Amino acid sequence: MASQIELLLAEHAAASIPEEPQPASVAPSLTYSDSSDEHEIEEPRQTEPRQRRASTRLIAQSPADVQRITGESTTQLIKRCCGGGCCLDVKAKSKPGAYEPVALPDNDAFKSLGLKIDAIPTTLTNVCDLPEQTTFLQPLRRPSNEPSPATSFDTSRDANSIPVDDATKALGSMSLEDIDTSIQPPTYVQPHPPHHVFAARIHNTRELTGQGAEKRTFHFDLDVTNYPDGEDVDFRVGGAIGVSAPNEDSMVDEVFDLLLIPRFLRDKPVLLQTTKGRWPTVWGDDQARELATTRRALLTWCSDIQSYPPTKQILRVLAEYATDEVEKRILLFLCAGEGQGVFCDFRTGPHVSLVQLLHAFPSSKPPLDLLFSVLQPLMPRFYSLSNDPHESFETRDGKQHRLIEIAVTVHETPDWRTGSRSGVGSGFFQRQALKLLEAQKKGETNADFYVPMFKGLMANPLAKQFVSDGPMLLIGAGVGIAPFRGFVQRRLKTASCANKVWVLQGIRDSLVDEIYSGEWGVHEDEVKRVVQSRRGEGRYVQEEVKHQADLVWYIINSVDGRVFVCGSSRGMGEGVENALVEVAMQKGNLEREEAKQFWDLKKEAGQYIAETW
Repeated sequence: MASQIELLLAEHAAASIPEEPQPASVAPSLTYSDSSDEHEIEEPRQTEPRQRRASTRLIAQSPADVQRITGESTTQLIKRCCGGGCCLDVKAKSKPGAYEPVALPDNDAFKSLGLKIDAIPTTLTNVCDLPEQTTFLQPLRRPSNEPSPATSFDTSRDANSIPVDDATKALGSMSLEDIDTSIQPPTYVQPHPPHHVFAARIHNTRELTGQGAEKRTFHFDLDVTNYPDGEDVDFRVGGAIGVSAPNEDSMVDEVFDLLLIPRFLRDKPVLLQTTKGRWPTVWGDDQARELATTRRALLTWCSDIQSYPPTKQILRVLAEYATDEVEKRILLFLCAGEGQGVFCDFRTGPHVSLVQLLHAFPSSKPPLDLLFSVLQPLMPRFYSLSNDPHESFETRDGKQHRLIEIAVTVHETPDWRTGSRSGVGSGFFQRQALKLLEAQKKGETNADFYVPMFKGLMANPLAKQFVSDGPMLLIGAGVGIAPFRGFVQRRLKTASCANKVWVLQGIRDSLVDEIYSGEWGVHEDEVKRVVQSRRGEGRYVQEEVKHQADLVWYIINSVDGRVFVCGSSRGMGEGVENALVEVAMQKGNLEREEAKQFWDLKKEAGQYIAETW
């Protein structure tokens, strides 16, 4: 026994002898991406040995690592960030015991925010500053020989009112504009030059999905016969139009009501003065502006009140004007370093609309122009053409009308009152479609409903590459298949091209989700393969890509052969990309990195085109 103990002690002593430091081994990690470059790994330093902390393991070296770990791309993560750098500059919290319990507001809107607050520190640090006001609404003074209007809501801040002559000119220029802002935005809401917003009449609409579909999709025929000339670009197969969708009228009026803005002021002309930035334009120059407009036009067409998570700037403005002390403390807490964790959880949850915030903190009634300074601009939405715009005409009223066609899937997010609410763009299209369908049901033949649009992306990769005669594989899911329809219709008119185009369409259930069935032209059954994920074999489109490996490999290696992918980047887009890599590994006998490089080279050559969102 003694000899065994001595042997163990000797072995232990030998194991305790310090050794020279060795280079750290680069062992494979579950969180290490194969796409990371080897040269990004730092060479081990020959330093004094020290105990290694477990928390220092490298888990992300590339955007692919970030997306795999978080489930979001770096772009999506940036969009969720408030942009203030608050996550990087959080100082020490208040000392233990310096917290006071708080009675949270007792209203449904506040409860729906899901804020996990039990107590708030008596002293808050690193509270973000009140944001700079860059937008001002001033009353327009009338000439002295005209009767004075009623007292303006903004008279308390009327220190910088403009001269009478300038005000009269501003009013005159607005009346000369002659724009019906109920169907299209004011002209100052200019998209990217040289485009201008055009109110396109909806010629017809129909629902493409059946009853029971998880997402409703509508088809629209838009009349662009009178679209203005002079933009040096025409509608193209595979192109996309921009749509300047407005905020919903009821939501705009509710914001006015919550801010206690009288009804007679909402449509009254005012002078808008900005000190910098592009707003209220979309892609105008970054400069100061003065123009005549109305509060309703600005809130309807220029500021997004529901699509973005709240920022600290908005919460700070609400805190500044909150008259209830409890509400003010909560808002300041969210803007402080001590409330950083709660704020991050708040922002990464369901998107909170401006209406919801104003209901949650009812004592806060900030000035409308200050809110304009911190709200995000209302940006256009883009929708791909689903037809061949060179071949779509219809005779009506003895005239030939040119039509373009689009398909729109309604996007819904959680809502604190109704359970769900539709997006700005898709919700606008759904409302227009339902109103037109109701009018048609009543027998109204001249019902006029419009879509404010412009020629947006006629030079996008899909439009530019739909020109060759080589074989093509078109892969899409859901409404992502729409831009392929026009191209296939056009190409299948040439019999020699019938064996040179193939379509893989991914859907959930063909009985309710398949769009444009039977509307692709001749030879549709020969060129289109529908893949259902919830009926029959239960296969996703990315699985069908691997199943059609021979076809994929033949097309991509043919002269002018091209593979197009269109649809959502999350799920379908990523899955198809991985499937294409596996096809290259299988058919080309390549390693994974070599297969990825193969598709990167094809993308550079214009043979692999992916349009995902």
